Amino acid sequence: MANIADHHFTFPAIRGIQAGREYYVSMCPLGLVPKIFTFDEEELGPELRAQRTLNKGRIPEISRYISENRDDYVFSAITASIDGEVKFSTLNEDPEALRNGLLKIDMSAKILINDGQHRRAAIEMALKEAPELSNETIAVVFFHDRGLSRSQQMFSDLNRHAIRPSRSLGLLYDHRNDMSKIAKLVALKSVAFKGLVEMEKSTLSERSRKLFTLSSIYTGCHALLDTQQLEDLDAASKLCINFWDEVAKYFPEWEMVKKNRLTAGEIRKDHIHSHGIAIQSIGIAGNLLLKENPKNWKQKISALKDIDWSRENTKIWEGRALVGGRVSKTSSNVTLTTNLIKQKLGLSLSPEEKRLEEAYKRG
Repeated sequence: MANIADHHFTFPAIRGIQAGREYYVSMCPLGLVPKIFTFDEEELGPELRAQRTLNKGRIPEISRYISENRDDYVFSAITASIDGEVKFSTLNEDPEALRNGLLKIDMSAKILINDGQHRRAAIEMALKEAPELSNETIAVVFFHDRGLSRSQQMFSDLNRHAIRPSRSLGLLYDHRNDMSKIAKLVALKSVAFKGLVEMEKSTLSERSRKLFTLSSIYTGCHALLDTQQLEDLDAASKLCINFWDEVAKYFPEWEMVKKNRLTAGEIRKDHIHSHGIAIQSIGIAGNLLLKENPKNWKQKISALKDIDWSRENTKIWEGRALVGGRVSKTSSNVTLTTNLIKQKLGLSLSPEEKRLEEAYKRG
């Protein structure tokens, strides 16, 4: 834990070597994070800064993550450069303990964050609502500052190989999001999707044996359900499974892929109904269908078979779900695809949907 004495911040630390340079791994109380770590002023040009401009829209989201998950939030280490006097003292002369000691940083030194400025800002926001967090800690990796060019290079290197996980993988491993729990149950237990869902990737290659992605199932279920229905996860999951199993009856190609009579690539190449835009649009239309026809919605949903889902039918799909022959998932394309499904199911269009439909028909 950091201490303040003799005009120094003192951190228990472990000394290491990277590229011939010393660095130090320590812990910092959350209460000290906003006080000792700084980031470049936004008014400086990018060539004079050592990191990206702070995205203030991300900060409340990260802060809520802390406050809503007080018992199991997780933060990776902050990386910072020290521009000022640094002294490392080993605890004793035991060869096995030479790496362990105390890192003293002059209080007048500037400690610039190379990676973690959004975590720092979110911690500051969270502390205002929950001051008791101040004694909890976050790991910090300290480097000795070697000028702006070195700090900029550190930022580049730290982010060079950072790859954001696919949306499907993020949903698969997310146990806090109720909708992701429902999507996983639907993907694994429904007759419609079981065995056909890619659980990790959010895009499918032509050779993939899967017909859907978990992210598309999530989007479809999210469109189908209202927020209040999430209060009963068991009932919401059963509703989704029941709905999609009924939908699947009118897409025999899905079953043919399961039985290896057709490949997933062939179906995706030739039909619209296995693409994410169709799943989302069917979910949106299904939401209204369940409200307006709670007792006979299964009878109404059978009209899906009357839609020509072939991508070759450009008269129907070009400009609606396709742009230049390629599937497009812009919001307007989703709305236009939903319009077609709603009309086939005998459902009314909203004023905005009507406006877009009229514009589409005018060409």
